[in-house]
Amino acid sequence: MDRLEIRITGFGGQGVVLLAYIVGRAAAINAGKHATMIQSFGPEARGSACSATLVVSDGEVLYPYIRRPDILVAMSGEAYQTYKNELKDDGFLIYEKDLVPAAPRSGQKAFSVPSTRIAEGLGRRIAQNIVMLGFMVAVTQLLDRERVRDAVRASVPSGTQDFNLRAFDAGYAYFEDNYGTERRRLEQSAPVALG
Repeated sequence: MDRLEIRITGFGGQGVVLLAYIVGRAAAINAGKHATMIQSFGPEARGSACSATLVVSDGEVLYPYIRRPDILVAMSGEAYQTYKNELKDDGFLIYEKDLVPAAPRSGQKAFSVPSTRIAEGLGRRIAQNIVMLGFMVAVTQLLDRERVRDAVRASVPSGTQDFNLRAFDAGYAYFEDNYGTERRRLEQSAPVALG
């Protein structure tokens, strides 16, 4: 792997930064890669624009800023509109089905999940970021599922581990149930396998 660029975006309160942190932790600590994360917020904390970028590489990350992400995770319509033109022409667009009216460009691989609805069904809307994480891992196959589950377990507040793992598994299962037949095509076009 040379360099993988990821942007995760939404609005404050959706857990954008935690989602990015868990991906970076799974890559760096659990898979032995190098990872950097940069986060940005709007002037208000909750409800304003929020974005986190990750660079993951086999070698040391000398430039931590992204140019054109390989993966864009959009959890709000405003976030999608702001960052949609950054995504590589053959990149992965992963978005919140009920909140993002996405129109991917030809060549991009687009996948949607009702992560908020799924989290509400589990009893806690706030876990929609972890549902999205499970879905993202299933779509991209960039990280080993169990390594990410370990990163979830180590990153969420004490006492919420079991619930968050259920949320992760629900997102992963949504992909399997709705896009499972596309697995072989995705495996051939995945940007990189991090392990």
